[in-house]
Parts: sequence; structure tokens; C-alpha cells
Amino acid sequence: MSLVELIGQADERGLAVGGLACLDRCVPLLGDDDEILRPLWAALADDAAAGEWGERLEQVRGKLGGDTEFGVGDLAGSGEGGAVSLARRMLAAAPAERSAAALRVWADACSVAALQIHRLLDPLKDADSVEARREGRTEGMSPLVAAELRRQIAVLDLLAGHGPAGLRPALAVSTEGRRVLRAVVSRRSRRRR
Repeated sequence: MSLVELIGQADERGLAVGGLACLDRCVPLLGDDDEILRPLWAALADDAAAGEWGERLEQVRGKLGGDTEFGVGDLAGSGEGGAVSLARRMLAAAPAERSAAALRVWADACSVAALQIHRLLDPLKDADSVEARREGRTEGMSPLVAAELRRQIAVLDLLAGHGPAGLRPALAVSTEGRRVLRAVVSRRSRRRR
């Protein structure tokens, strides 16, 4: 099943986790605090805290200073600067209300943005479009984009297959991806010196 189909079939929690996981893997572009999104993960883990999502989201935005509007078609920018802009826009676009409709738009936009970020930062160029990758055309993918696509699919599969119990392994998948992106950003930084 393609990533587009998985997002189309995901429930509210799956969509929230899918979007948050994409953002979480891109946190190295926003600062050094890998735990900055922990309160949002906790709001998804505890049904009693579901109503606190909006408040926790505002706290995270305040700490990271994300205030740029974002839409699926807005993928301008190149290199690390464009990647940082996309990561900030993912955070800014997160819906304050956890409704399936709003989360579906956000999760889909985050999926595109996270793949585009990985594409911008991959030293090997990916010949096909991000949309083609999301629809299942994976031949000739660059390694960094391929890994991000696999992580996005894994997160949605975990939530679809295990419900709330899939949250912890989804976080582990996201943590691994964050480490990979942090290493990529660090390598790029060393090369510029």
C-alpha cells in the first residue's frame, strides 16, 4: 500500500502520530533539544490528555518560535535553509484541535515536507518527485529519501496495526530517523567549515 493510501485510511490518532513523527524527525533543523516535542507525544499517548494537545502545541511553538504559514504546495527553498523553513512550517501548521479532517491535511503536508527536507539534504539527487515516491514509485530513490519514506510507512503501519500500543514503537522509529538527520546536518556543517 502506498503512503498516500495509508494516510487516506488512517484514523485520528494515526494521523496525529504520522504528522508529529515527521516533525520529530526534522527537529535537528530547529535546535538541539530532542525532547522538545515530548509533551505532544504524551498528549497522544494519554486519552485523558487529548484536550491538552492545543495548549501543549502552543508551548512548543513558543519555545521553537515557529510562525510561518504552510501548505502542501509550498515547497520553495533549497538546501539547508529551505529545509529549516519547511520544518518550521510543519510546526506552524499543526492544528490546535485534534479533528480527523484537520489532522489529515496536516499529516499529508508533513509527509510531503519531511520527504522534501530529506531530498534537499541528501547529497545524492533523487530524480523523481516526492509525490511519485509517496504514490509508490520507488525505483532509483536516493538513500536518505528512501529511509524517510520507509519510516513514514512504518509509523502509519504501527498505528493501524496496534492502535495506541503502536505509539511507543512509532516514537522509536522517529527517534532513529532524528538521529540520522542530525548526523546528516552535522556532516554538512563540517563540510562548510
